[in-house]
Amino acid sequence: MKQRIVEEPSFRFRRFVFRDRVHAGELLADKLRKLVGGETVVLAVPSGGVPVGCVVAEKLHVPLNVILVRKIPIPGETEAGFGAVTLDGELTLNEQLVNSLGLTGEDVDSLAFQVRSELQRRFEAFGKLKSPLRLRDKTVVLVDDGLASGYTMLASVKSVKKKRPRKIIVAVPTGSSHAVQLISPHVDTVVCLNIRSDLFFAVADAYRTWYDLSDEEVVEFLRRVQKQS
Repeated sequence: MKQRIVEEPSFRFRRFVFRDRVHAGELLADKLRKLVGGETVVLAVPSGGVPVGCVVAEKLHVPLNVILVRKIPIPGETEAGFGAVTLDGELTLNEQLVNSLGLTGEDVDSLAFQVRSELQRRFEAFGKLKSPLRLRDKTVVLVDDGLASGYTMLASVKSVKKKRPRKIIVAVPTGSSHAVQLISPHVDTVVCLNIRSDLFFAVADAYRTWYDLSDEEVVEFLRRVQKQS
């Protein structure tokens, strides 16, 4: 598999390069135009990846859906995770972190079950808005608003591979250099406009306006695309 990392060199190591997620999606779509080919679908990671993915899908004139995946939080630290799980049960762990935290297999299973319960709630909230997309033999563009550790995206990639796509492209406005290197061996191309090697990387630092989206806002973005498709 040919591995490629595509970035915007003028954005490297910089902060606050995007006005907001919509602006980031516009720039990401421009970079993707020459990379996608044949039948293409966009899968966005809720919540923050949905506005970005909606713009990408609109600009490229391709279908969009969500991929339900979420990090598994470290007990007592809701912002940090030790892995991720998808709605279909694809589990991806940072094994080194799991060991350092002293988590048992039972601990991991219990925490992953809780996250899958939340993913089922999200499916009821907005996953049913759009019919499942056929991925076999298509180019799949996986979109999020950024890569911090990369494990949430890696779980998404592994889940999508089961559907036997022709090509997988991970497309994000911003990402840590570590996460980009983690993902790149598993996909055909990683498009990350703003690669940073910050000691304490935060996706939000790439955006001048950034906030957590509510389920209602995610639904509105998906409905907008649905009306245009």
